[in-house]
Parts: sequence; C-alpha cells; structure tokens
Amino acid sequence: MNTPAKPQLIIIGNGMVGHHLVEQLVERGATERYRITVFGEERHLAYDRVHLSEYFSGRDADSLALSTSDYYAEHGIELRLAEAVVAIDRNKGEVVTDQGRTPYDRLVLATGSTPFVPPIPGNEREGCLVYRTLEDLDAIRAAAETATTGVVVGGGLLGLEAAGALRGLNLDTAVVEFAPRLMPMQVDSEGGELLREKIEAMGVQVLTGRATQAIVDGEASRHRMVFQDDKVLETDLIVFSAGIRPRDELARDSGLTLGERGGVVIDDRCLTSDPAILAVGEVALWQGSIFGLVAPGYQMAKAAAATLLEGDEPFKGADMSTKLKLMGVDVGAIGDAHGDRTPGARQFRFLDPIKQQYRKLVVSSDGRRLVGAMLVGDNSVYDTLLQYYANRIELPEDPASLILPAGGDAAPALGPDALPDTAMICSCHNVTKGDVCATIDAGAVDLGAVKGSTRASTGCGGCAALLKTLVDHELESRGVEVDKSICEHFSHTRQELYDIVRVEGIKTFRELMEKHGNADTHGLGCDICKPAVASILASCFNEPITDAAHIPLQDTNDTFMANMQKNGTYSVVPRVPGGEITPDKLVVLGQVAQRYGLYTKVTGGQRIDLFGARLEDLPAIWGELIEAGFETGHAYGKSLRTVKSCVGSTWCRYGVQDSVGMAIRLEHRYKGLRAPHKIKFGVSGCTRECAEAQSKDIGVIATENGWNLYVCGNGGMRPRHAELFATDLDDEALYRTIDRFLMFYIRTADRLQRTSVWRENLEGGLDYLKEVILEDSLGIGEELERQMQTVVDTYECEWANAISDPEKLKRFRSFVNDARPDPDIITTTERGQFRPA
Repeated sequence: MNTPAKPQLIIIGNGMVGHHLVEQLVERGATERYRITVFGEERHLAYDRVHLSEYFSGRDADSLALSTSDYYAEHGIELRLAEAVVAIDRNKGEVVTDQGRTPYDRLVLATGSTPFVPPIPGNEREGCLVYRTLEDLDAIRAAAETATTGVVVGGGLLGLEAAGALRGLNLDTAVVEFAPRLMPMQVDSEGGELLREKIEAMGVQVLTGRATQAIVDGEASRHRMVFQDDKVLETDLIVFSAGIRPRDELARDSGLTLGERGGVVIDDRCLTSDPAILAVGEVALWQGSIFGLVAPGYQMAKAAAATLLEGDEPFKGADMSTKLKLMGVDVGAIGDAHGDRTPGARQFRFLDPIKQQYRKLVVSSDGRRLVGAMLVGDNSVYDTLLQYYANRIELPEDPASLILPAGGDAAPALGPDALPDTAMICSCHNVTKGDVCATIDAGAVDLGAVKGSTRASTGCGGCAALLKTLVDHELESRGVEVDKSICEHFSHTRQELYDIVRVEGIKTFRELMEKHGNADTHGLGCDICKPAVASILASCFNEPITDAAHIPLQDTNDTFMANMQKNGTYSVVPRVPGGEITPDKLVVLGQVAQRYGLYTKVTGGQRIDLFGARLEDLPAIWGELIEAGFETGHAYGKSLRTVKSCVGSTWCRYGVQDSVGMAIRLEHRYKGLRAPHKIKFGVSGCTRECAEAQSKDIGVIATENGWNLYVCGNGGMRPRHAELFATDLDDEALYRTIDRFLMFYIRTADRLQRTSVWRENLEGGLDYLKEVILEDSLGIGEELERQMQTVVDTYECEWANAISDPEKLKRFRSFVNDARPDPDIITTTERGQFRPA
C-alpha cells in the first residue's frame, strides 16, 4: 500500500519568532502531519536578539543560539541556513531561492523586519552601518578598530543599545535623535530630560531635535554630518538605528494584501489574504498594528501553530508595556503612558532630581483604574504597576502612593494573593498565574520544575523576580516548605551561617558542623557548604586558607593557590597594584617565564599572567617572585582581583586626580579580602573613563572636587552598568564608604553571588543600600568599618606563608607516591610561546 505523502509546510525565516513557531509545532505533534522545511538567510541558527548587545561583551553566536541543528534533525525538520528565499510563486505553490524551487502546501512568513535607514544623501558611505544582526555587529566591531568616534542616528530603544555598544568599544559616542527627546514613544518631556542627563553622565553626547540633511567627507574624521540648522558633527563611524520596517517584499511581489505603510495583513488566525499563507512576527500587520516586541511575536506563533493544525487559538493583540535597562538606566512604560488615549485621564508625577528618578501614573477619570505608567531611573515598582494595569485591579484610595518612595505614604507591594488567576506572569510565553498554580498542583515542587513545564522566565527574563515570588508563595500556601538552606548539611542560608560564625566566634568548619550542622548527614560537608564556609571564615578572621583546619574546605584553585588550566598545569598571577610596575619587576617576570617555560599574556586587569606552570614548580616560581617583591594576586580566589586604573593626572592632560595613586592605595587596602564572589575595582582620573570603572563592582571616577563612587557593575556574560552611589568624596570618606559597602555585601549576599545580582535581589534596591551605608540607618556603620580594619590589619600573602612551611609544601606534587612530574603534560609552540599540545 502506498502511504500518502504528508503536505509540505515551509517557514521563511529562522529568527526568534520563526524558531518559536517551530517549537510550538513540535510540541503539538505537527511533524506527524507535515513535512517541515525552514529557510534562514543568515548563516547562524536562530539567536537571542533581545540580548544581542552582549555579543560585544564576550558572548558568541553559539551562546546566543536558541537551539541546535540537532534539534531540527531530531524532529525531522529540514533546516536550510544561508539560503534566502527570493520569490513566492503562488500560482505553482513554490518558493524560489538562489538554489532552486521548493513546493509548498502551507507557507508561513516569519521574515521579521529590517532597520530603517533615513534617506539621507551619503547614507551608503563606507562606515555607515546598521545594528540588527550578528553580521552587522561584526561589521561595527571591525570598523571600530580604526575609529575613535561613533554616532548613532536614532535615540529609541535600539539606538541607545547601539550607543552602549559603541561606548563599550571605547569610542567617543554621540546619539542624534530627530524628536525633541530620547525614546519619544516611551517617555514624556520630563522623563526624557532625566534620561538625557543620565545618558550624558556616562560620557555619551546627546543631540535631540536634529535632522541630518547630508553626510559628506569630514576634515578631522571620516564623515561630517550636516544638520538642518547647518551645524555639523564629525565622526568616524555612523550606525543607523532609527526604527524598523517590515520585510514584506516577498508578500508584495507575490500579490498578498499589505497595509498602507507596509506589513502583511493578517486576521486573528494569522492568515493572510491567501489562506495557504500565514504571517507572524514583525512582518505581520494585525488590525493596523505592527508589533516590534518578541512577546507578541511568540503569541502569534502559538496562534499560527493552532491554525496549521486546525485548532482555534486566535491572536488577540498584545500589551506593549516594556521594562528596559539601557546602558544601565531603568526605563519602564505601561499602557497609555502618555495619557493621550484615555479621555478624562488624570496624572500623578513624582520627580527626585537628586536620586534621578521619575515616576508617572495615569489613572482613569474616577481614579479607580490604572491606565498607564512611566518610569525612568528606577523600575522597582514596575511589576506591581503592571499587575494593577493588566488585571484591572482597583487602585488604593490614594493612587499616588504607588509611585512614592518606600516608607512614608508609599503603598505596600501587591502580593501574589491579590492577583487573579488570569494575571499574566510571563508575556513572552503567555503564562498566567493560573498556569503556574496548575503546574504546582500537578506536582512541581520548585522554581526549576515550574520553569521547565511552563517555560515562564525563559524568554526575556523580565518576569523572573515575580515568578519566584509567586512560586514560593503558592508552595508555602499548599504546606510545602520552601527550603532556603545552603545545602543538606546546614538548615541555614549563607547569611545565617555568616551571622552564626561572627556572633559565636566559630573558627573551624568542624566546630560549625558540630554546633549547627544537621546530625543525620555525618558531618562531612559537600562542595557547596565547604567552600562557602571557608569564605565566611576567611572574611571574618582572615586566617591563611592553607592552614590544616581550612585546607580540606578549599576547591582545587584555592588548595594550590593557582588556577588550573585545561591541560592540568596552573597559572601564576602576581599582584600588580593599579597596573603600575617597575622595569626591574618586568625583567623578573620575563626571566621566570623563560626559566620555567611559561606562556605570558597581559590581561584586561592590567596584570601579567604566566600560564603552564607545573604543580611541583609552583613553590619555586613563587619563591623567586616573592624575593623580587611580588605578592599573590588572588586570581584563584573569590576575593579582590584587580584595581584597574588609567594614568590619571600624573601623565594625562585630561586627568583631574591621581588615579594610579588611589588605585594602588585601594588595592593594598582590600587585597586578600574574601567575599561571596570575586570583586573588581576600577579608578579613572576623569570622566573620559579609560579604566572602565563603571563596569566594575567598585568604580571610582575623579572629579575636580574628589571622587564619585559607582557600585554593583560587572562585565562577563551578563554585563551590568555600575550605579552612581556617592559624589565628590574625599579620600577618607571614599575608604569609609567602600569599607561599609563591602562588609555589608559580605554579610548579606548569597554564595557565589556577584555584587550586581546581590543588588538586584536586595529588598529596597539602591535606595535601601544608600540608607544603610551612607546614612547608617541600621546603626552598624562603625561595626562594618571595624570588621574591615581587622581584615586589613591581618593581611598576609598566602604564598609567602605557604613557602615558609615545609608541611604545606608537601601538597605540591602530582602524585603522592612518586616525585616525578606528570608525564601527560605535553606542550607545543605557537607564535614563539608554549601552549598545550
């Protein structure tokens, strides 16, 4: 018997929405009904465009990818990347690519959008680029290598993201916006002015109300931008990010119905004017609207999947409320944020020019419903306001209390009990409170299980805090104890263990286990609690981590006071305070590297790493380095790593303070400080910010009147811009403030929690932190300072301590029963240096 061939379904586009459609089809069993082929014109698999800017911060295409080619193959889906569809032949039911024709029975357009480039004479010059794809970002990075200045045309969401990227590439950056303010769709004039101030404070020039008339040859730079008032701006690089346009050319050429200003017209089932063809995402026009956010696209994908399988899950539009963090600045917009679409709407505004926060509430004429909101500088009340808006919850008697600062007349946060089952928790995946509760009722007993079942918080991640609060509340309401213990050996959090150790003066893991451990776990500890307790003990008493009582608690890197590399060798990183080093010490590093065959590399933290040291050679290497005046750099520990600095006023004509001197003093003060996670400092001698202090846990920037202090920034996979904490501090006030901040972080953070994550999870946020540290609201300021001074006074180089103790040196050999080195460590040479073979 002949089995009838399954109908052919073709999806044009492998972006976020196109891939989500594939996932929906797989989940619904569509591969049993259709042969599915996906065309993507990019060479990359579908990737996360929401976090596209992280590509400049170390992430690559693989880490941004939403799936793998194996996923498509596993489900029998043909994925054809780097193959653009150039035409749709509706008469023959075929799509045309540069490699041939493919027939279809059903077709989905998920072609997305393209950046709008204003029709400015000169916009196609070399060095005029767009910000949309990974290839675009590669081009921007390449162009930045020969540039010193960059301009972004467009001051909206994507424009400010692009500006942050250019600034991260060390370009002097400007933003040119045609409207009278930044982000005109999201913020009003007052919010726009505050946003402008915060962006300019980061060193980005903002030019609003400027229409570029032409781009011509520059005199000092590659380009000269000529504005409507004949003023000019010269730059080496121009990035256009002035909005998007739907990629509807395939639909237009094939005769599908389009909107007056573009976009493929669809109905509630995502069907176009041809019932065989559907459209989803930014190419689709529904009731006159194009939706430029990922969440509505995901909802369209669900509706389209249902349509293809003859189901009925109509697309009903989407809430365009947004919570953003642009260059470290919070911006939130909910509903009718401008109040111009609601007859009789009343508005409440709160502006704090000192803390640089702006909040606006738009309510119905009777004051009972929230119809819109606007936030700049602080999104801490966004989730609460969104629930009032989305679920039409009646407002408190004084609606203004919702936007007032915590305390006083501020309204309490909206708890999970107040939310109806229809409350939207995750708009990316359309997960309601009722869905979460149903998942818990079906057996989910923790946050991970809920996320795995519902996919909530796996999209943009903006609902993570709300989801966790809801899950914890629902579990507790069902009598399920939400276990916050650090591990099975202690029924305490890390913060509780810290308080126990500090108050009771407990100095060993054994004593802590005997007094406060769980009796049925045999007192052995695990790889979670042992390093955590080791860190707590070191933070409190600063005893050498290599002492007999502490060494069993350490991981491999701390045990041997060096970072293990991929081939079993170790790295040696001596401290270079502030990045300042004498020629004599440079010579010593070169001689040691030559003597022991080490690979050398200058790091981003202004130190020199020596890679490839054998375990048995570490004591001899450090003996020579210590004799030359070096100390351990603690590159292996959860402790202070580096204090990066520029040359400051000593050499630089722009410097206003001695940034090198300050960096050295800070590094010597806090060296050896153990913390829940690594800590990095940066000190810049002026606002040009060459030391990148605003990407560090502690950032210090010189002013003419002293030092501005920034806190809780970090680079890495989830970069976070540091926040301004205090201004114009003198030297002593700076030390005192940092002492308090770091000890409070060490006291209250969770294990392996960076300062940035700690701050995001800290109830009350930055305002609360300022109250505790600057205003001493808890009355613990002097205590925190004394605790830090104890650490400072008891500092001892861990390597100097180890090489002076024969018992400690016995650990440094590859085999306990053989003194010979590890024979499996094999190296080769590359670019004149050794590397693992």
